[in-house]
Parts: sequence; structure tokens; C-alpha cells
Amino acid sequence: MLGQKTVEIFSRTRYPLLLLSLEEHSVFDQAILPYRSIDLTRRQEVRKVVDEFEPDVIVHTAAVTDVDLCEKERGLAWQVNVGAVENLSYAAKLTGAKIIHLSTDYVFDGKSGPYNELDRPNPISYYGRTKLASENLLLTSGVQNAIIRTMVLYGLGLNVKSNFALWLYNNLKDGKPLRVVDDQFGNPTLADDLAYAILKIIELERTGVYHIAGSDMISRYDFALILARVFNFNKKLITPVKSSTFIQPAPRPLKSGLIILKAQTELDVKMSGVEHGLTVFKNQLEAFSKQNENNLHRKS
Repeated sequence: MLGQKTVEIFSRTRYPLLLLSLEEHSVFDQAILPYRSIDLTRRQEVRKVVDEFEPDVIVHTAAVTDVDLCEKERGLAWQVNVGAVENLSYAAKLTGAKIIHLSTDYVFDGKSGPYNELDRPNPISYYGRTKLASENLLLTSGVQNAIIRTMVLYGLGLNVKSNFALWLYNNLKDGKPLRVVDDQFGNPTLADDLAYAILKIIELERTGVYHIAGSDMISRYDFALILARVFNFNKKLITPVKSSTFIQPAPRPLKSGLIILKAQTELDVKMSGVEHGLTVFKNQLEAFSKQNENNLHRKS
């Protein structure tokens, strides 16, 4: 999802792009936006593509983000979340490319959030440990880099996995009752805003660690209530519960959250609050639905 949003924004700039993904085919028109299918865990494959294209900047948004899967499939999690960064760093060092790397609030334990960029990480899940390891690898690689920590991304994309907002929308639209935790806090982040912030980092030639997330720190339960109000769904379908209600392989940081003052000041970005972000999300869903209806009419 974030990769697609980044492409949508970057395609309106002067920058030549090469899109990379593990998927066989791109969701974009390959005649307009060149595409390569690639396995980032294969070093020689990565080096070949980087050598051929000679990018100035590599924006790395790929990762295994399913925290429970990472806990159970640790070899896979390390291979993708750390190994791929190692391969990209190796290739970037040979060509002089800068890497912009997406990380997460899960590098923190969630005991005393919100956190700024100078707070000491202490991940409590294997996913968090892989992301911190990838950060440290990049910071010691000798490659020019910017690391972006974000959290609770939501938005629309083609053929991408669901996200929290989309999960809420689909279930509430169908009238299904939901149990949502009220003791996990963070900054829900509209993917469009984050993609624009990535562009700003490139344009302003910034390096270092940045916390970039939505402007509101809120519980998952309160986020669900606001979504219900924005979409005019029945909020009585939503029941607050504690995280301990669910048996999950990976522990979650509870009081997480990211302080985004550095990004706001240095990048001059305006990150959406929950109300505004969900309104944008609603407009996108309505436009997507209308486009699908028009496509069906043309086919008929």
C-alpha cells in the first residue's frame, strides 16, 4: 500500500522511477512506469538491478509486517526484514545510492510512549527486533540513509493486504460486531501523508531518523468509534476489550506513539489527524467504488 502511494506521488515529479516488487506483474502501467520483479533476499539479483538502473535514491518499503507471523516464522522474518536491507546496502554502497528505509514504532516496548527519535529502543516482539536490527545495519553500513519510523498505516491500494481501517470498514459495513482493544495507543497514519513525507526527505536531502505518523495519539477503540461516525456506521457494534482478551503469539507495545515534531519542523509536512485522515479515506473509497461501477458499465 505505501509503495503504491509513494509511486502515485513520485510519478507526478520529474524523477525517473523503476518499480520493484516480488510480484510477477505491476499494478501500474509498465509502459509508463518501468517495473522489475525481484527477490530482495537474493544479493546478486539486487546488485544486478541496482547496477543497471544506477539510482540516486532507493526507497525501501518492503517487509514482513505481520507481527504474529514474524514470531512464528523467525527465519523468514529475518531474511526479509534484515537480509534484504543488507543486500540493498551492499548494492547502494557500490553505486553511491541513498537508502530511505521504513521502520516502525515496534522498536519500542510501549511502556512510556510517545517516543522521540532519541529515545532508546527496546523491542518486545521478534518483528520489532528485526526492524531494529535493520536500522542498526543501515546506520553502520556507510551508506547515506534516512530511517522513517511510522505506525498504524491505513489507506487504499490494489491487491494489498488489509489494514486496520479497512478491516473496520469492511466489518462494520456488513453489520458485524467487533471487539477492539482500548489499551493500545498510537498515531494512526494516512499512507498518502507518509508518501508525501518521503518525497520531502528526498527533495530536502535529509538523512537520519525521523518519526513520521499521524498527528493524533489515540486508542484503537477510539479510532474505531471515529471511523464509525465518519462512515455513519452503528458504533454499538464496537465493544471495547483489553489486549489480554486475545491470545496472540507476539506481544504488542501498549502505550506506544511517536512524537513527530522533528518531521514537522525539518520537513514542513502536515500529518493528518484521525478525523481528517478518515474523511480522506472515505472519499478514496467512494471514488474507488464509483470507478469500479463505471468500468462494469463499460464492459456491459
